Amino acid sequence: MDRRERALVVLLRISAIVLLTALIPAVMPFSWMIAIHRQLGMGELPDGPIVGYLTRSCSALYAMHGALVYFVSRDVRRYLPVVKCLAVLGIVLGAGLFVLDLAVGMPWFWIAGEGPCVALLGGAFLWLASKVPGRPAEGG
Repeated sequence: MDRRERALVVLLRISAIVLLTALIPAVMPFSWMIAIHRQLGMGELPDGPIVGYLTRSCSALYAMHGALVYFVSRDVRRYLPVVKCLAVLGIVLGAGLFVLDLAVGMPWFWIAGEGPCVALLGGAFLWLASKVPGRPAEGG
């Protein structure tokens, strides 16, 4: 494994660990979410079934994505097409999140930190993945 492949694995695993921390808000008491929302200067978090559902299901989805990212990091050559797909999707998602964050009026630190970071990370995955030789096709 060369240094770029190793860097890809490390970056994927760091990303996976960060994404897996989304399990915490998926199960945290709603009162904590209200307090965090307030501390971020975003006012009062509405208390309703759809808010509870969306916050928890979104967090669970992030965590599931983290589990997938960790899984593919265990054999990047085998899953290279999946890594490249996730990378492109990350770039597109990052751009979309940036536009969404602007449209809904998220705080400046959120706008600057979420979409651009997701897109840059996707770009780094794609660049590093382009340097990794894929596994030869089986069968034949």
